[in-house]
Amino acid sequence: MSAPSGPASTPTNPPGLERRLGLGDAVMIGLGSMIGAGVFVVFAPAAASAGALLFVGLLVVAVVAWCNARSTARLAAAHPTSGGAYAYGRAELGHWWGFVAGWCFVVGKTASCAAMALAVAAYAAPAELERYVAVAAVVALTIVNALGVTKTAVVTRVIVVLVLAVLVVVVAAGVAAGGAAEGTRALDAAPAVLGSVYGVLQSAGLLFFAFAGYARIATLGEEVRAPERTIPRAVTISFVVALVVYAAVALVCMLALGVDGLAASREPLADVVRAAGWAEAVPIVQAGAALAALGTLLGLMAGIGRTSFAMAREGDLPRFLDHVHPRSRVPVRAELVLGGVVVLLVLFVDVPTAVTLSSAGVLVYYAVANLSAFRLAARVPAVRALRATAIVGLVGCVVLVLALPPVAAASALGVVLFGVLGRAVVLRARDRT
Repeated sequence: MSAPSGPASTPTNPPGLERRLGLGDAVMIGLGSMIGAGVFVVFAPAAASAGALLFVGLLVVAVVAWCNARSTARLAAAHPTSGGAYAYGRAELGHWWGFVAGWCFVVGKTASCAAMALAVAAYAAPAELERYVAVAAVVALTIVNALGVTKTAVVTRVIVVLVLAVLVVVVAAGVAAGGAAEGTRALDAAPAVLGSVYGVLQSAGLLFFAFAGYARIATLGEEVRAPERTIPRAVTISFVVALVVYAAVALVCMLALGVDGLAASREPLADVVRAAGWAEAVPIVQAGAALAALGTLLGLMAGIGRTSFAMAREGDLPRFLDHVHPRSRVPVRAELVLGGVVVLLVLFVDVPTAVTLSSAGVLVYYAVANLSAFRLAARVPAVRALRATAIVGLVGCVVLVLALPPVAAASALGVVLFGVLGRAVVLRARDRT
């Protein structure tokens, strides 16, 4: 029989997952999911959309992302269980809302996994071997996740430190290039054309792809010690660090390349290093991009596996996935199935298709999270001030979805409807048995 609809209680926590992670682990996992491949590729298309108003787009997405982060953190503290907005939607709004959030998260982030795997290969392998290297990366990280969440945290910590070191090199090169005559002239010669409102919003939507990793922290609700304190703090710290890093990188890219040069660049951070005359550092930046994509892929796969586990536990995905390995204490079946699906995507889709579906799906996911936060604030006086944050986040998510190219919005709607109809058919079949 299907679970009753309407406002649902928080899903019962299973005995399988252990609270092993502290604040530092949670922050590093969040940073590993945010400061990933996006920072190496997202500023060029964002500059092409927003022009000289790139920083306005960054400000817009920062506001929306911050509201999403605050809503997510409060919900995670109130409902310290696996599943993120899937669990929050079920608890605050009802089963169907939770399913929509969970389905969009799984689909969108699975597409992100494929994009990140292909990004790893693009930086680390010749063109003819890219898909094979991408498959190898997915298989390797699936094994890492299956071995245990503490190993995920350790690997992510190492990758984050190395990537931040690479970004320090890029910022230093950008300052040097910006201070040179060529860099100054490039910035001065940049067209003073202000991007349209639509262009700014589209750039914000693109930049959101690089901010969305803080949802990864919320999916660790059953594996973080003292989640009511740790998760809000980890979300805040990782968000602020990522914002500072993105602002610094965007600034040096514009200083070194100018708006036109940045918009036209295929690898803007490597071009910043070239503009400074530091050709020997280009391979370091390329290696950093590959590491960043690996870090993002690692965090994404762990988060999706746990959301799939939570959905299977509630009957929204096959019960086969509701299993925790007795030794590693992680949902191994969900991790392995996810790895197989990502391998198939890597073999048959391209990066633009994967990124488009991911952006739309994740924005819908956060829309449900903000709606859930609004409901939480309405019924719990202690967090009533959260209502304004939730409203801004909800409206922001809807606006950014509408600012996406029409094909992206239509694809996202089609995927959501497919999932909803599929669940309706399954529930009806269960009711008949």
